[in-house]
Amino acid sequence: MTEKHAVRQFVRDNALTLAFGTAFLLALTGQALVGHAEFNQSLVVDELEPISLGAYLASSDFAVDVTENWQSEYLQFFLYIFGTVWLLQRGSPESKQMHRAGPESDKDQRIGRHAAADSPAWARAGGWRQLVFSRSLGLVMASIFILSWLAQSIAGTAAYNEQRLRQLQAPISWASYLHSADFWSRTLQNWQSEFLAVASMAILSVYLRQRGSPESKPVGAPHHATGIEG
Repeated sequence: MTEKHAVRQFVRDNALTLAFGTAFLLALTGQALVGHAEFNQSLVVDELEPISLGAYLASSDFAVDVTENWQSEYLQFFLYIFGTVWLLQRGSPESKQMHRAGPESDKDQRIGRHAAADSPAWARAGGWRQLVFSRSLGLVMASIFILSWLAQSIAGTAAYNEQRLRQLQAPISWASYLHSADFWSRTLQNWQSEFLAVASMAILSVYLRQRGSPESKPVGAPHHATGIEG
């Protein structure tokens, strides 16, 4: 296999991750540039000196704007991954079939003595390794959510106190910021949109189709067909 062919193979095999990873970097760059311009505009209004792009990227204002979006996205993933173990939606490809609610049997999940030769090593193992691996996706999503939310609260405290100092007000503690309207406004405005998106996807995919997408049922599948993908 030539190097060129190997690169082409790699891109094809990882096209979904590469496409959305590139889109993420482009969007983050755009957010940084626009946020920098907006931040400097507010400094000029307050009769302060504008800052460089590098200084803005290291600022609490940029950090809180980024992390508040990250934590809501990973909260969505975490809740969706764990919620769909038990919660069902008749007719949706986003749901398991109606009789399969719950963690399912070892045979269904191909773990322990039911694992195949090419199954991951920790799926074949028993004890704590199988327990952790069986829930590893949700645990990682939950961990990223908690860390992002923590980062948002810390950066948010610094950004909020910076605004208070400009207004000649005393800064507040991190604990006080966690009880502030600013923290919960930033948090809840993201959460509500994520919950709406999941609910919309679950119910709209019952009646609507997207040919060729694994997020949709086959075009000719009946509306009541549950847990099948196109």
